Amino acid sequence: MAEVPASHTRSLDAASMVLVVFICLTWGFNQPAVKLAIHEVPPLTQCAIRSALATLMVLGIMRWRGLQIAARDGTLMAGLMAGALFGLEFLLIYRGLLYTTASRAVLFIYLAPFFVTIGARWFFPGDRFGLMQWLGLLMAFVGMLVAFGVPAPASSPDQLLGDVMMAFAAAGWAATTLIIKASTLARVSPEKTLLYQIGIGALVAAAGALAFGERIAAMPSAVALGSLAYQTLVVGTTFSLWFALIVKFSASRLSAFTFLTPLFGVAAGHLVLGEPLTPAFALAVVLVAAGLILVNRPR
Repeated sequence: MAEVPASHTRSLDAASMVLVVFICLTWGFNQPAVKLAIHEVPPLTQCAIRSALATLMVLGIMRWRGLQIAARDGTLMAGLMAGALFGLEFLLIYRGLLYTTASRAVLFIYLAPFFVTIGARWFFPGDRFGLMQWLGLLMAFVGMLVAFGVPAPASSPDQLLGDVMMAFAAAGWAATTLIIKASTLARVSPEKTLLYQIGIGALVAAAGALAFGERIAAMPSAVALGSLAYQTLVVGTTFSLWFALIVKFSASRLSAFTFLTPLFGVAAGHLVLGEPLTPAFALAVVLVAAGLILVNRPR
């Protein structure tokens, strides 16, 4: 039997856990950052601008570090696929929010860790969850339900369409994770992987913004520009760290940590936008934390 690469089954060490929690924290604060600017800069336009600016930033970093930018390293097809999925994911999320509620969207988007875990069984046979890992994954998802509420059945065809769009966005996120780990992208720098993602994602978002008639009516305020700067500099940087972790550790175990992102988003909404916190939020945090402990236990 062929030896299973260690990176397919490796649990995160303490330093990597701290890093991925920090990544999820920055992604959580991205949600209120988008809301702060959304009345001045429409959502797909925000995505296109931040992705285009981040592309220039990553190109500069790669040139400064002497990293290969050209696609002569055999990564072109995998990069195009991952980038297209990345752009499609955001397109589905931003347009799906027109049809379904934000709380329903969160629950459907965070089906992604389940899709990653199921897909890993075929792509990486050694990366299979045991009973305790599956229990931990379910516990973390229940924590999400506690935080956001159990969604009622779709009340209209439009809401059902929005839910389906979010589920497909989750599948796209999972597929991107698996492609990065299983393809030639696993052999190049995380900056190169990020370049494919944000470069193609910028084109997809810009096309979507034009197709749906998004416009910037006036010069954005300092708050909106600060929001775009955060999305570009901070979130763009943490994506490259995320891609580096995907290559090094079990995709299933790593993906489970993304359940922290919406919880950080709720906390960020409270701190930045003054949105209320419910007593159930503390229980949700406990359930997600306990679930992550079980997911990362050795089998």
